[in-house]
Amino acid sequence: MKILFLDSPAFAKKDMLEAFHNCEIETDLFMHEDYNVRKSATYDAAFDAAVEGTSYDFVFSFNYYPILATCAHRHNLRYVSYVYDSPLVALYSFTITYPTNYIFLFDYPIYEELKQGGIDRVFYLPLAANAKRLSNMQASDSILDKISSEISFVGSLYNEDHLLYDRLYQKLPAFTKGYLDAILAAQQQVYGEFLIPGLLNDTVLSDIQKSVPYTPNEDGIETPRYIYANYFLARKLAELDRTAILKKLSSSHQVKLYTNNPTPQLPKVENMGAIDYYEIMPLVFRHSKINLNITLRSIQKGIPLRAFDIMGSGGFLLTNYQEDFLNYFVPGEDFIYYSSYEEAETYAGYYLSREKERQQIAANALGKILDAHTFEHRIHTMLSIL
Repeated sequence: MKILFLDSPAFAKKDMLEAFHNCEIETDLFMHEDYNVRKSATYDAAFDAAVEGTSYDFVFSFNYYPILATCAHRHNLRYVSYVYDSPLVALYSFTITYPTNYIFLFDYPIYEELKQGGIDRVFYLPLAANAKRLSNMQASDSILDKISSEISFVGSLYNEDHLLYDRLYQKLPAFTKGYLDAILAAQQQVYGEFLIPGLLNDTVLSDIQKSVPYTPNEDGIETPRYIYANYFLARKLAELDRTAILKKLSSSHQVKLYTNNPTPQLPKVENMGAIDYYEIMPLVFRHSKINLNITLRSIQKGIPLRAFDIMGSGGFLLTNYQEDFLNYFVPGEDFIYYSSYEEAETYAGYYLSREKERQQIAANALGKILDAHTFEHRIHTMLSIL
């Protein structure tokens, strides 16, 4: 079997390539700078040249790209996309109706929405980890101090200067500002249900549209409600969630944060800067007593890639509540979840003082990843559907 693999930026790309190799699937890489646009004559020509004279069983990419779907459809080639981002506005391109598509989604509500909307080329498939690689990595003495901690969080705080929500907020009427403040405050208290889209009424949406207009893509059916809820408010909520939890935990414990931007609002958190996904991040997970997963609320039920990476590295996972965890793992046995900031603080204190319990939980999770949640497992599932 031979496939064409889109060589676009993706966190787990190397691990997926390794998994294809382990499954005896040959991969040729294809890349073009216009991979993320909807129309490009030069992209089309490059794809045509890439497939000319070669019989590929399918084209593969992490995340879904309408332009790649169109090219594959034109050549009657099956296009397999494995989505690890949510939100992903590209899923609302009319190209998802192509019969050549096989779109694998990790967040069940998105799968369900599209399926119920008549899209039959979508399939539910959780994410995975290259647990063999992750769990066998060894840290050199020279970096142990940097990567060891009581509590660690790897990820963005969404506190960039250009944050969409902050630009929007400055332009809104006072009533709408207050309404959005209330929506965010309500969602902070609720895990397991993404309330924001349903709370954006027509009046508020109209005010938002006037302040920061949104026009759907030419080939898209995404609504302004979807865009504002998922790309504006959900990311602001992630900033609020992550800042609040890190502030609370750092008041009584050592907390290290691995992120791109300065965090003066968190004076007790050790900001370690950004780290390499492949070479350093798994070692942070292994050498932190507790690893936090604080999910974007736009991921409604799915298990984020970060959580799989933590468990696949042999790390102890403390995560917010996400329904999918309960379908594959046992709370208190494989991971710990919280449903409020206060619970996160309570569990952190409890497990920091119980090393054997922590180690057993981490070992249980790693065992389950190795047994059922590697990229090889996911490839076998994909092939059974193709």
